[in-house]
Amino acid sequence: MKNIIITLLVIFIIDAAYSQKIILHRNSGGDQTFQLSSVDSISFLPFACGDEIRYEGQTYHTVLIGTQCWMKENLNVGTMIQSSSDQLNNSILEKYCYNNDTSNCSMYGGFYQWDEAMQYVTTLGIRGICPEGWHIPTQSEFQVLASSVSGDGNALKRQDQGTGGGLGTNTSGFSALLVGYRYTDASFYAFNDNAFLYSSSPGSSTEAYYMYLESNTSTIGYYPNNRLYGMNIRCVKD
Repeated sequence: MKNIIITLLVIFIIDAAYSQKIILHRNSGGDQTFQLSSVDSISFLPFACGDEIRYEGQTYHTVLIGTQCWMKENLNVGTMIQSSSDQLNNSILEKYCYNNDTSNCSMYGGFYQWDEAMQYVTTLGIRGICPEGWHIPTQSEFQVLASSVSGDGNALKRQDQGTGGGLGTNTSGFSALLVGYRYTDASFYAFNDNAFLYSSSPGSSTEAYYMYLESNTSTIGYYPNNRLYGMNIRCVKD
């Protein structure tokens, strides 16, 4: 008889009266089927940072940096719209993909205007478009992240990102990508030059703070800018 311990699994139980089977679907891929008669017990383990999570059809890896648990990938949820249109407060979660190519969202994550990412509220640390149990980081949480790597932006970049004095080492595991942003003129800029990650901290009534990394320096910067910019979202655990 088996004791099954389940971590990060979505469980589909087929009607016991019909088939006497249980199917376990792993977030990381692959199914396992057991006869119920062969199972003594089923135990569920809580999430631990470093586990994978599944959200809106995508798998995200996680990493503990200091005291914070971060996603290792930029969020990629929603339906792509053309960069010539603003994202709207409607029933559709909308995203931009670099150069209006959906394959770029798969590789680099989506770009979101601040209001869309926040789901049209201005609460610090709101879940927004992040999964349940996660939220859009505040500026102060980005600053804690920076402190955890002693202000070294290279420690936050994937090893293939940046050049010279800005070459990523990714010693943190954060795996940042220098994939630019969508500007208010509907064009995309700064690919291979900068990473821009929105915080949930508003600036003025039309601005919001973001964290940025540069390709040729180890700088970690923070700046408020127009909420109509399309930027990446990186979620942090509650």
